[in-house]
Amino acid sequence: MPSNVKKMQKVLEKEGFNGIECVLWHNSVKLEGELENWDDIVKVGKIATKFGYKGVVNEIKLKGFNEPAIQEPKIEDGKIDKRNPDVLIIGGGVIGCSIARELSRSNLDIMLLEKESDVAMHASSRNDGMIHPGIASHPGTLRGEMNVKGNAMYTQLCNELDIPFERWGNIVMFDNPVIAQGARAFFAYRAQRLGVPEWHYVSKKGIKEMEPNVTDKVVAGYSFPTTGYLSPYKLTVALAENAVENGVEISLDTIVKSLNKEQGKIVSVQTNRGTIYPKVVVNAAGVFSDVVADMADDKFFSIHPRKGEVIILDKKKGPDIKRSISIVGVSALNSTTKGGGLMRTIDHNVLVGPDAYEQPLREDYSTHRENIQEIMNKHFQTIKTFKPSDVITYFSGIRACTYEEEFVIERSEYVDNFIHAAGIQSPGLAAAPAISQRIAEITTDALSEVMKVEPNEKFNPNRAKKPHIDKLSFEEKQKIIKDNPDYGVIICRCEEVSKGEIIDAVTSPLPAVSIDAVKRRVRPGMGRCQGGFCSPLITDIICEQTGMKPTDITKSGGESNLLFAKTPKGGASE
Repeated sequence: MPSNVKKMQKVLEKEGFNGIECVLWHNSVKLEGELENWDDIVKVGKIATKFGYKGVVNEIKLKGFNEPAIQEPKIEDGKIDKRNPDVLIIGGGVIGCSIARELSRSNLDIMLLEKESDVAMHASSRNDGMIHPGIASHPGTLRGEMNVKGNAMYTQLCNELDIPFERWGNIVMFDNPVIAQGARAFFAYRAQRLGVPEWHYVSKKGIKEMEPNVTDKVVAGYSFPTTGYLSPYKLTVALAENAVENGVEISLDTIVKSLNKEQGKIVSVQTNRGTIYPKVVVNAAGVFSDVVADMADDKFFSIHPRKGEVIILDKKKGPDIKRSISIVGVSALNSTTKGGGLMRTIDHNVLVGPDAYEQPLREDYSTHRENIQEIMNKHFQTIKTFKPSDVITYFSGIRACTYEEEFVIERSEYVDNFIHAAGIQSPGLAAAPAISQRIAEITTDALSEVMKVEPNEKFNPNRAKKPHIDKLSFEEKQKIIKDNPDYGVIICRCEEVSKGEIIDAVTSPLPAVSIDAVKRRVRPGMGRCQGGFCSPLITDIICEQTGMKPTDITKSGGESNLLFAKTPKGGASE
């Protein structure tokens, strides 16, 4: 047993973790055994990162726990059988869709697979939409480098994709004057090392001028003006649509079953919709990225799902804050999570949270009363005007964290045509444009070994603009409605979404054919009534535009059907 592994074994035993076996695997260390507490399993994984190995593969079992099977699509057909794309991307979150769009700048045959019925159905629609300035990451990490580079790219990117984006900035506040002053050196060091371009100290008086409703307990803070805000699911959809416009094929309801190798290369990918024969495979599978890596016998990292729950407040509270604000203690400055806060979204709701806790489930999006109550207790005191009756809903999301708390952006060392974009947790949204550029470079380098890669002369970075009625002046509305009366028929009164906008979503390059897919694109159902009035009308529009039957329409794909055919006593459905 190598000396570092022996040291690790002794440290674990000293910490009371007996019976854990540490095994070298490639350049990483694999942990095996069984423990009774999930937090202990995560703690052991964290300890193992201190011994200099490339990655930690944590395969310690939780006693009495059987991990649920991945939620698979029910479709089984040969729709994409025998396709042989140049690049196959696994995962339709913001990272996968951003990579697809970036690669479409080259004249390549690109295919993206997503196991859900739409893109952005996991982490990419379950975060706060903040484009972080980069100050929260440790210097010298890929997370820090990609965050700062990605942040700087967003103004141009959102202009090209025609999605709303604002740089309202954020303020990190303190209620302890000693900690507030001590944080100055901390932020100065990080800003200089990471290249964060703008930040400054703000006095209590300055905070009150910027955020009049903040509690009087705040004594000082630091402002980061480059912080941006957008809708993460609208961004992902826009990236996917523009990728399709530039020749990318997106196959939804498609799950990877196995990766088949010969002589150190992936030669075929088996899915529920056929077998594919790609030249290069990109792993952008989020919380399942280690599972996909394992299929290629290249699992040198493990994902430990970190869950967070978030509250959404009514739009009427949007004016009460102008940006993202949070009160932090000294422990939060070096924490793996930023501790949550209050954020005005690009659509003028307020998000409260998230909290953060480790748990073994990768697809559990339940929320819990005690968590929601704790979030309110912690953060509502920051703003004097917030109260529980302002809450319209809540949701949860899961971060795809490695034990190193670092992005994995690289070509495999052991599988020649396999590329990882894995472990992308916060600030993954902010870093997405930079990550996609890096992955595109790695991918084209790999492809250049087997084919000539040329620019796509027809590449168009600009997504076609569509009207959004609630953003237009009275005169602009009148002109558009005159040309197309469907824009004058309001379907969602809470969010002022017209029939024309919903038709645009249903007939887009990546058609929205479920209630939530339409919701992600143009926001019907996002208001206080949460779709109580507009959902039946949206169902009718989808049926009108696609020829689907009402019983075919789902809330969010899979078996989430809204209506079922009545079955008479004779047995045949009506």
